[in-house]
Amino acid sequence: MFRLFFLISILFLDIFACRGGYSSCISKLLDSNSIIKNTLQIPVTATTRLVYSATKPKENILKSDPFLRLYLVKTDKYFKYPFKINNFLSFGVAVVDDFKSLEGKIIVPQNGLNHFAKFSEKVSVPSLLTNSCCALEGIVTNKGIIQKDYIERFLKTKDTRYSDIGIRLYDNKRQVKIKRTNPFIKNNPFKNNDIILSYDGKKVKRSSSLIKKILFSKIGSKHILKIKRDGKIIKIKVTTYERKGGGYKCDTFLETLGLYLDDNLKIIKINGFFSKYGLNIGDKLLEINGIPITDIEDLGSNISSLKTTASILFERKGFQFFITTHKPSLIYD
Repeated sequence: MFRLFFLISILFLDIFACRGGYSSCISKLLDSNSIIKNTLQIPVTATTRLVYSATKPKENILKSDPFLRLYLVKTDKYFKYPFKINNFLSFGVAVVDDFKSLEGKIIVPQNGLNHFAKFSEKVSVPSLLTNSCCALEGIVTNKGIIQKDYIERFLKTKDTRYSDIGIRLYDNKRQVKIKRTNPFIKNNPFKNNDIILSYDGKKVKRSSSLIKKILFSKIGSKHILKIKRDGKIIKIKVTTYERKGGGYKCDTFLETLGLYLDDNLKIIKINGFFSKYGLNIGDKLLEINGIPITDIEDLGSNISSLKTTASILFERKGFQFFITTHKPSLIYD
C-alpha cells in the first residue's frame, strides 16, 4: 500500500511537487532508485543518469569528471520525471534520502574543486540537496556538497576538463589572496600572498567566485588579472592550461609533472617527468631536501624546492631510499 502511494504520487510529481514539499522529493527519489548503496544514480533525462561513484560504472558512459567522481551514463532504466537543476531562487533547501528530509542551509559555499560546500545540519551520505519542488541544488558526498553550478556545467559542456592558471586562493579579511603557486610553470608571474583585485576587468570579492571563473573558462583562453604586491598594483596577462589536480584527485602541483599521490603521500599514478626515476605505485614520500613531509599541506609548503635539483626520500615496504631529481622541464608558457 505504501509503495502504491509512492507510484501514484510520482505521476503528479512535476505538477504538485511544490505542494507536496520534501515528502514528494522522497517519493521521487525512491521511485527513481537514485540511491544505490554508496552511489547516486540520478535521472537527468528519461534515459540518462548522473552517477556519483568512487568506481567506474558498468553502464554506457557518455562523459565523466574524475575530479568530482561524476559520470553521465546512458541507461535503460526509463524514468518519466527526471530531476532538473534549480535555476530559480530557492526559499529553502533540504538534504533528502530514501527515508527522510532535513531542512537547513549552505553555510560555506563550494570553493573550487578542493573544498566542497558545507551544510548547517548533519547529513546522510550519499543524498540529494533539493528545493521543495525537488529540483537539484547539489549532491551530498563524503567530502561535502557538490553544488548545482558544478553539476550543471558538467551536464551541459562537451569538454569536462577544467582550466588552471597556476594559483590556489583563499579569503583573508575581505581580500582574495594567493596561497600557493605552481613552480613548474614557465615564467609563472604570481607570488604567494599576492592580492587579486580584478579578473578581466571585474572586481574580485570572493575566492569561490574567482576560482569558478578560472575553472570554467576555456583551456587556452587569455585573461587579465590586476594584483596588489608590496603596495604596488600590477596587471598580469595569463593563458589557461588544463588542470591536473583537485577534488578527489590530489592537488600538489606535482600532477603537472605526472606524479599523483593520495592523502597519505603514497604514489597512485606515475607518468611524464617522474617515470624515469624507478618509482613504483605505493611508494610513500617522506622528505624533500631533508625536510620531513607529513601531509599534503607540508608538501604544498615545500613544493617550490623541487623546481631545481632536489633530494627526495621515499619508503617502499619498510625500505627507505633517495632519488635525486634535476631541474624539471617546465611546461606551459
